[in-house]
Parts: sequence; C-alpha cells; structure tokens
Amino acid sequence: MMHYLKIKGNAKLSGEVKISGAKNAALPIIALTLLAKKSVNLTNIPNVADIKTLCQLLTNLGAKCEFKDENSLSIDTSSVNSTTANYDIVRKMRASILTLGPLLARFGHCEVSLPGGCAIGQRPIDLHLSALEKMGANIEIKQGYVVATAPNGLKGAKIVFDKITVTGSENIIMAAALAHGTTELFNVALEPEVVQICEILASSGVKIEGIGTSELKITGSGQKLLEICDIKVIPDRIEAGTYLCAGAITNSKISVTNANAAHMTAILNKFEEMGFSIEVDGDKITILPAKEIKPVEIITTEYPGFPTDMQAQFMALCLAANGVSTIDERLFENRFMHVSELARMGADIRLNGHIASIYAPANLNAADVMATDLRASSALILAALIANGESLVHRIYHLDRGYERLEEKFKSLGANIVRLEE
Repeated sequence: MMHYLKIKGNAKLSGEVKISGAKNAALPIIALTLLAKKSVNLTNIPNVADIKTLCQLLTNLGAKCEFKDENSLSIDTSSVNSTTANYDIVRKMRASILTLGPLLARFGHCEVSLPGGCAIGQRPIDLHLSALEKMGANIEIKQGYVVATAPNGLKGAKIVFDKITVTGSENIIMAAALAHGTTELFNVALEPEVVQICEILASSGVKIEGIGTSELKITGSGQKLLEICDIKVIPDRIEAGTYLCAGAITNSKISVTNANAAHMTAILNKFEEMGFSIEVDGDKITILPAKEIKPVEIITTEYPGFPTDMQAQFMALCLAANGVSTIDERLFENRFMHVSELARMGADIRLNGHIASIYAPANLNAADVMATDLRASSALILAALIANGESLVHRIYHLDRGYERLEEKFKSLGANIVRLEE
C-alpha cells in the first residue's frame, strides 16, 4: 500500500523530539552479529524498513532475529546454515553487502548478490572486493553474485583504501576481526558508525589499535567466534540534524533529545553560521531562532566534515535565508534529484555541475511533489513546512527506510502533517 503525506505550511513549531538510534550504525552492527558465538542483544535500534530487510536476510541465512520491543532486538547467528545472500533481499538495500566480510571470514566462502538500494550515483563495491583479495580471498562475479572463497580463512594483510569508504571500512574491519594474523588498514573512514564497530570488537576481545583514527591495526581471532556483550546503538546524527532543520526553517525554538552533539560539529557550526543559536545540555540539543537567516556555503565531505546526508535538508533551509547560498556536493553524483521537485514549489535553484546555487528568500507555494531518495524526501517536507497552502509528498516509502515514526515526531512539534493512502 503506497502512502503520501499532506502538509499544511506556515505552522510555528515548538517542543522536543526524541532521536532514534542511527540506522547507519545499526545495519553494520546487525551484520557484525555474524561474528558472535551466541545471542547478542541490541538496543536503541531504529524501527525502520532497512533494519527489517537486513533481519530478513539474516533469518534467510538461518539466524534467529527476535524483536523484544520495537527498538530492541536479539540476534542469534549460531544457527546460520547458509552463506548465500539472495538477490530478492539484497536488491532492496545496498547495506546487505555488509554481510560479505563477516560471512567470508567466518565460513571461508559465501555468495552475496550485487547490491540494489539507493538510486544515488554509482557506488562500486570494488574497494571491498580488492581488500578481501589482499586478505587471500578468491573472488568471482557470477550471474550477479559475488562468489568469494578463502578455504583456510582470511589472512592479515596491509590494505590502503584508495578512496574513503564507510561500508568498505566496516566490511573489512569485521573481516579482519576473524582473520588469521594482523591486518593494517590505512585511509579508514572516521564516521562515528565505523568507530562504534571498532569499539564493539575491542570490547569483545579483538585487539585493535588506532580506534577513531584513519589507521587501524587489527589482530584477528583466527576464525574463533567472539563473545559480544549487549550493544546500544549510537544516536542518529542525521535524524537529529533533520529535526533541527525543521526548527531552523520555521525559525522556531525546538529541541532534540537522545542526541550526541559531539558527532554533529559540522552540522551545528552551519546552523550558527546562518544566525541560529545552538545550546547543548547533555544529550539535548536546542536550536533558537535567528534574527536574520543568513546564506551559507556548504561543501559536503567525509566525516568530520559536512555530511552528504544533510545536504538536501540544508538546501531546503537555504530557501529561507536572505541571499544566495551555495552547496558543493563532492561525494556522490546524482545527489540533486530534489532540486526539480523543490522548483515545483517555486524554488530558484541553479545547478552548475556538482554545485547548486540557492537564490533566497523564496516565496514557496504548495505543490504535489515526489520523493526520489531517503534524504531528498525529508527536504521536501521541510520546504512544505514554509510553503503557502497544502503540499502532497508522494512515494514516502523512501522515508520509511530511514526515519522512524516521522509524521508522529513532526506532529509532536506542531507541524500540520498527515499520512494518507494513495
């Protein structure tokens, strides 16, 4: 059943929203349970479609995944009896490739379908494959599957990532944890989600040097499964940023709780550059209205820089500024699919290659718009909050992949938003 959102613009927002666990941390953590000797309990798991998809994949492999309540999950992979990750699940979501490193390291062979998922640009998994080959794996692509074998397990190796890759770093870190010998990794992604994977492995007895830096030295267990303690997923910095953008675009005071400001420095700095005040009190972040919303220049880059996953939301926010803002998208091609939809609402956004110039203030009028990917959809909602009239946002299944109880959370801030069936 397809749903859409109806949003009436120009409501003033106030209040606070509790932030969910990070989808981009929960997915690799679920894959990491493949390295565990026995059942692992996970809490602060976001209740979103992508999580259910990956649990379905693990269930198909023979694992037992059980939701204790909607945000906690226990996974027992001791019963895994298949090493083939099927196309019907993997096509729904690229993150399924995260099972490749753990399956290969544990069993010495696996077949994982080439990924589907986001429509954003080409994301080659070559970096994952060449790293596994350096660790002694034999890899072939057969009929759309990555067929990987390492009959005597993976061996420690020295690996330099040509480009910074988040899922690549996670996959190889997990593989190295069960490998024979020591793996040295260079140019590792610094994202908090990658750091959490390292911290979990370290607390499970894996020797890892350099956690939180771009160079890691990991001594593998030699295919011995790990004793993994209970895990609490870190907060979702992108979800927190999205709701703070809702406060900013409506120039309202709102707070997010269960957040981690230390993971959001680049995002919070941009709010301040635009004239908003930010207050941090423990796990609570509050945004206060600006006297004047100033234009801003944004360049997306790897963590700790400004995240590409906040680019669309800030583009919407820039429509409320006084003057011309620019956004330079350096990480993915095709990441401006929301521009034509924002234009239907009257936005004047000009593209030149990977740079967008946003002419503002925009006088936005409600329109029928269509979500094209996860973060673009949240940008359309933000723009609808300041448009005159009632906007309809279609294809919101993209949102359900990554935002938990989105319309409920927006409603609790005073937004005029309802979910309806097409």
